[in-house]
Amino acid sequence: MVKDAAGLDLPVRIRAWDGSEAGPAEGPVLVIRSRRALRRLLWAPGELGLARAYVTGDIDVEGDLADGFRRAWSMARSRPTTGVDVGVRGVLRAIGGAAGLGAIGPAPKPPASEARLRGRLHSVLRDRAAISHHYDLSNDFYELLLDPHMAYSSAYYTHEGQSLHDAQTAKLDLVCRKLGLEPGMRLLDVGCGWGSMILHAAEHYGVHAVGITLSAQQRDFIAKRIAERGLSDRVEVRLQDYRALRDETGARAGEQFDAVSSIEMGEHVGEGQYPEYVGIMYGALKPTGRLLLQQMSRAENTQPGGGAFIESYIAPDMYMRPVWHTVKHLVDGGFEVRDVEAMREHYVRTVQDWIDTFEARWDEFVALQSEEVARVWRLYLVGGMLTFEEGRMGVDQFLAVKATPEGRSAMPATRPWTAD
Repeated sequence: MVKDAAGLDLPVRIRAWDGSEAGPAEGPVLVIRSRRALRRLLWAPGELGLARAYVTGDIDVEGDLADGFRRAWSMARSRPTTGVDVGVRGVLRAIGGAAGLGAIGPAPKPPASEARLRGRLHSVLRDRAAISHHYDLSNDFYELLLDPHMAYSSAYYTHEGQSLHDAQTAKLDLVCRKLGLEPGMRLLDVGCGWGSMILHAAEHYGVHAVGITLSAQQRDFIAKRIAERGLSDRVEVRLQDYRALRDETGARAGEQFDAVSSIEMGEHVGEGQYPEYVGIMYGALKPTGRLLLQQMSRAENTQPGGGAFIESYIAPDMYMRPVWHTVKHLVDGGFEVRDVEAMREHYVRTVQDWIDTFEARWDEFVALQSEEVARVWRLYLVGGMLTFEEGRMGVDQFLAVKATPEGRSAMPATRPWTAD
């Protein structure tokens, strides 16, 4: 039916609920378990319908899921830039074929794990709900998936065979070196996650660190680690929206920092709010203070939110921008941009390490949440890895400085952070 409607050769073999099969004999097999899967595709054609069918188990994949994605995307690239255009006749043929299979019916209910946000886009309450949907899944879930740092961002691999934990340590050290951290300095981490940056900087670089997060579960996790490691005199975590830093209620009187980091939080800041995000970080810095921003990017002329699946299940309201656009925001906000480092291949390895953990401990992830949530994450991780692999998304570190009005930056003439 797909081939007849769109004129496509199937990229993978398909097996229907009645045992009938079509497509290439080798490679992954897409298993359509029920007519409900076809109804999902009829009511939500494309990525969202496929995602709903997969996470509910209405369709499954036998074999290598990543290989199946590669084949499908290779086919999509071979089509005209407008994509697959089935036309009116194709739609009618598809509907007729579905009717012949008994698949016509009311729209199936969306999966329970699909995000349902309300309120004005990027209002404080809606942003809090979006963050909670993803990051408040459970601390136990993330502890099972992530390395001991609990770093949920791209690692930095310095040699072959390096463990994920060592690569995350290398990333944290790289950030600290780029910021020029020294004992006694004050560091602000905007969107601090589970505290990997503030804890590492305090323990190994002797700084006083403040982290802010919108996730109550992250805040509780960090507070426990602060107490366990005896760092209460050097590390503080606040349950706080970044916008509160501009208010007297959110910032201490006259509070400024020697350095600011924000690691993969900027994707959650809407385009309209991004100048304020940059301005708040600029305002939080002392003159000659440095900003290290690690952020995912997207290729030109691609969806800023990452697609229907990501926006519906993983990161509602996410907004990614091309690298040059982020640089412009920083410069427009008063920063002098001193260094940009692309890390796309590092994210491929990072996500592959997460996938290896996820597949090896599949039953534990299912027990912690549900099979539906586990299937969401399998789809997310595999799709994300291939998106970075194929260059449709990247991740970059931006190093910027708040120079004095006279132009003094106190930046080194070379890049000492690159030294072994």
